[in-house]
Amino acid sequence: MKFHKILTATVLLAISVLTSVNAKAAKTAKTREPNDKEITVLYTNDVHCAIDGKLGYASLSAYKQEMLKSSYVAVVDNGDIIQGDVIGAISKGEYLIDIMNNTGFDACVFGNHEFDYGMDQLKYLVEKSNFQWLAGNISYKGKKETFLKDTVPYIIKEYGNKKVAFIGITTPDSITTSTPTFFQENDKFVYSFVSNNDGKSLNKLVQKLADKARKQGADYVILMAHLGDQPSASGSTSIAVIQNTTGINAVLDGHSHSVIPEQFVKNKNGEDVLLTSTGTKFANFGKLTITTDGKFSSQLIDSYENKDEDTQNYINAIVSAYKKDLDKVVAHSDIALKISREDGSRAVRNRETLIGNIVADAYRTIAKTDIAFVNGGGIRADLPEGDITYGNIIKTHPFGNMLTSVKATGQQILDCLEFSVRHTQSIASENGKAVGENGGFQNVSGLKFTVDTSIPTSIVTDDKGMFVKVGGARRVKDVMVQEGNNWVPLDPAKTYTVASHDYLLLSGGDGFTMFKGDEVLISKALPDYQVLITYLTEILNGNLSSKYKGTEGRINIK
Repeated sequence: MKFHKILTATVLLAISVLTSVNAKAAKTAKTREPNDKEITVLYTNDVHCAIDGKLGYASLSAYKQEMLKSSYVAVVDNGDIIQGDVIGAISKGEYLIDIMNNTGFDACVFGNHEFDYGMDQLKYLVEKSNFQWLAGNISYKGKKETFLKDTVPYIIKEYGNKKVAFIGITTPDSITTSTPTFFQENDKFVYSFVSNNDGKSLNKLVQKLADKARKQGADYVILMAHLGDQPSASGSTSIAVIQNTTGINAVLDGHSHSVIPEQFVKNKNGEDVLLTSTGTKFANFGKLTITTDGKFSSQLIDSYENKDEDTQNYINAIVSAYKKDLDKVVAHSDIALKISREDGSRAVRNRETLIGNIVADAYRTIAKTDIAFVNGGGIRADLPEGDITYGNIIKTHPFGNMLTSVKATGQQILDCLEFSVRHTQSIASENGKAVGENGGFQNVSGLKFTVDTSIPTSIVTDDKGMFVKVGGARRVKDVMVQEGNNWVPLDPAKTYTVASHDYLLLSGGDGFTMFKGDEVLISKALPDYQVLITYLTEILNGNLSSKYKGTEGRINIK
């Protein structure tokens, strides 16, 4: 009888073990079971209000309909949608959300320029969106109801018998590359993007979200990132995140405007992770394919003839509503003013340019100050030779920053210049990209100086990328200030009047904190586009070539 009990127990244990093994095998078999159809993820990034053209939302919508005939389809965006052209400036981003709703997006991650119209407007836009906004690394410690109430760190979507997680991450540099005061309440930062100068905190957070999504049943994990593949103040790039995490299959990236059809980067375990990005302004849209047996590939679509008629009609109705005002001629120029070089690289972000000089002169002239600064990132488009319309001006200055002037010491001006050129290198461009480009690169009026690029930058910033001090040798040399028709050395102890916009002088935009607390002479007097219109029409009378023959040696790089 005792032997029988032992035998029974042994048999039951064997059955239990066999059942457990079979269950695990069944689970493994289920995981490896091919899907019934491929999964297609269509993606955009850094659209910057480019709603129509060779490609656009009508093309994307038509392509989506084509893909739905043979595969599961998701449509996502990786940030910087609502700012960058007239349609965004006039509607404060609302028209873009309307068009995305019409197109049928599934998810979107915040780009740094989604914050450019302020937190109240962003809250309104998020509430109006029919798609899910993802904010995996954005937190808020204030007491107001914000846009974050309608966001989640990630979503898991089911396609056949597979689950795909989409995680959203926004660059920590948003605090400085949008308007810093928007992230503050009572002069204290209440928003955080999980940042530090080596990216470790962000990597740790991404790993935590990926692990959580996997535990909730995700078969595949896609990171929707607005990080960029270029070095940043926060130390956070899409490549660095891949190299320091596991469990992510693909990264759809934005922010750097890089064109990456398909690149494989090794993760922490040495496994390949797909990285891709579409560039900017709808030059392409992306197609990520997950095959039925789980293989990942991507390609960029740069041409597609079909356009969805309903989407195109919807866009046409929006455009016609404001086109008449945009076509009004407000100035005339006898020369063309360009922000880029012949190779397409953005010269206005790392070198003196004619358009940068004219814009800076406009601020200095209208405000009647000694000196003026205008950041290259705030000059977004060329101005044509001939008639200049209201729409042209808005494209050049889409932010609506306001003319402001302050009293500042020569030392503060020196610190501003040093911070401005901290990324500048001896070569201007390479492979069609501006080398060392920086949206905070300052175009100047009333100043000229030399940058010695052989001296490494000694700029010290805080964990948010805001200027703290110059910690060592300075790259900026021989700074001269214009007094009438003469040039004299800048005096660090002297007080000068400085014109720019509220973004730089009042809000610490791009991390320029050195002017905070200065005596304000003019506060938010005119929007940036009106400053430029006034200068072109009332001061120059449209005859630019009589004053401007080319660049003038204001910023000398060696």
